[in-house]
Amino acid sequence: MNITQKALNYLKATSAETISNAKSGHLGVTLGASSILFAFFKDHYNFDASDSDFLNRDRFVMSAGHGSALYYTLLSMFGFDISLQDLKNFRSYKSKTPGHPEYRVTDGVEITTGALGQGVANAVGMAIAESVMEERFNTVGFNIIDHYTYCFMGDGCLMEGISQEAISLAGNLKLRKLIFLYDSNNVTIDGPLNLANKENVAKKFHSMGWSVIKVKNGNSYRACTSAIARAKKSTKPTIIIFNTTIGIGTEKEGTSSVHGAYLNQGELEAFKEKLGVKESFFIPSDVRELCMATTRRGKLEHEKWNQLLAMYSSTHPELYKSFLTFFDRKKINYERIIKNIAKYDGQSTRRINHFALSELAYQCPQLIGGTADVGPSTQAYIDNAGNFSAGNRRGKNIHFGVREHAMAGIVNGIAVYEDFITFDSTFLTFSNYMIPAIRMRAMMKLPVLSFFTHDSIAVGQDGPTHQPIEQIGQLRSIIGNTVFRPCDYKELIAGYQYCLKNYTPVAFALTRQDVPHVDNTSFELALNGGYIVVDCGQKPDVILVASGSEVPLAVNSAKEISKKYKVNVVSMPSLEVFENQSTQYKTKVLPKDALTIYVELSNDTKPLKILPKNSYLYGVENYQYSGNGEVVMEKAGFNVKALTRFVESKIKQQI
Repeated sequence: MNITQKALNYLKATSAETISNAKSGHLGVTLGASSILFAFFKDHYNFDASDSDFLNRDRFVMSAGHGSALYYTLLSMFGFDISLQDLKNFRSYKSKTPGHPEYRVTDGVEITTGALGQGVANAVGMAIAESVMEERFNTVGFNIIDHYTYCFMGDGCLMEGISQEAISLAGNLKLRKLIFLYDSNNVTIDGPLNLANKENVAKKFHSMGWSVIKVKNGNSYRACTSAIARAKKSTKPTIIIFNTTIGIGTEKEGTSSVHGAYLNQGELEAFKEKLGVKESFFIPSDVRELCMATTRRGKLEHEKWNQLLAMYSSTHPELYKSFLTFFDRKKINYERIIKNIAKYDGQSTRRINHFALSELAYQCPQLIGGTADVGPSTQAYIDNAGNFSAGNRRGKNIHFGVREHAMAGIVNGIAVYEDFITFDSTFLTFSNYMIPAIRMRAMMKLPVLSFFTHDSIAVGQDGPTHQPIEQIGQLRSIIGNTVFRPCDYKELIAGYQYCLKNYTPVAFALTRQDVPHVDNTSFELALNGGYIVVDCGQKPDVILVASGSEVPLAVNSAKEISKKYKVNVVSMPSLEVFENQSTQYKTKVLPKDALTIYVELSNDTKPLKILPKNSYLYGVENYQYSGNGEVVMEKAGFNVKALTRFVESKIKQQI
């Protein structure tokens, strides 16, 4: 037995034992894809295990995240900070080896995956980021950004809608350094793949502008490594279709029953015996040395890159300086942005955001993003910045097409590539399509700006399908996701700063209609999530709390109510941020015993969990009708007369 086969056998044995020890995991892909990923790690993967954040490393995405036992074993064998003890702790509480790969938890893991198809879109985003850097900084003789993005996925990943969206866009953009490693075993959890899917994957990818390489025996190390070498020479994004046998070497190989299985002790010992492995959680010295040779090669490549960068710095000093500061977001002058967009006060918040984005781009060369084919409507694009395309890698505006889910996943991939600032945008009602990817970015704490416009029933004539009511609540329900619903330019930029300084995703709910000027708004106070904009100067009889376009309504209603009662008005651009303030601050803004009315064009009940006990919601309970926006608002009771009547009735109940 040659040393390569021996290493592969120990990889299979250790991965299988990792799953058996946990009595949990996915044996099928772990064994079936072992040759593919061993060939990739050993012969092609450019990494430095001693510095896993090395900028010019290859990016690898394990989209089929249920194959994590295989992934972790490979990382351990090739020198990353994962011990054999960590493998023994597989799927244990707070271990470094969780059930599916997690960003910032396991050394070497580039991004959190698990929900099938997400990694496919993430990889497209990483490839976009690489192409931006390559175009911006490479010169003749100095390819300081020169790496590939690889994505491993299976049949399940390719059935998900997000992957189809992302694949189509990648082909259109001609992302030549993007390589998909497709484990085609024709088996899903339910049974044979053809129960649900009979499509010709090769023809589909070819039709979308990809190169296609087929490997008849994906369980052959030699065939796998040869195919990857071919893919690296392609001028297009490339998919390698590896025909494999799920759970190869076990009694259940080739069947769905091996997908989420593990081997009992007897089965494990018999399997290891076939492989010539006697030890438990053990990598022989010669196998370790084989893997370490690859690891040393990666470290050497890193050192060569450092030398190249040093030469680059003396040959192109200005470009080198730009390279060093490219990702610097500490230099952002938010006050300057506020000053330059103040003249747009009183316009729609989507319009104000358009100008704010352009101001941010002026300060941040790493800003890039786009919309799901609604740029003219959401106005989330950067003026005079060009469109990112196959022919223009310097463009800052990405046309994602009508692909909301892939857009969000791709943006996650861009955001995780060093420190890009990125954004996505669509109508608020279509945020539903993006929820899975938004949830993933919230888990990873990725600072993504999401601009959702047409944020209320004021959309009017488009009807209930386009009138968001429950979406605000849905976005607020995602743990780690912060919603900002600004009433003006100051609160908008507060949301920008909150996102980019705190490294957390922020979803902005922005209006199509103009929002009248509001006195006493504050950028600084908006960073607290909520603050007083109308102060009666004494203990109020009632406090009106509002967000976004409803703040002017609350202020105007307060003028009427104040003829009889004492009223404060609080602007609440972000419930989540306000919730995290000190008890002292929250009590100052909203006294515990105060009658409080929360005014918002949604059906979200979360405010009741945050506001004082003596609180009521003034919102929208049902879908509305198609009609003029002002008429729809009037019929829904969002006018001074109706709100005043409601508030006064609640005050009288307290007396």
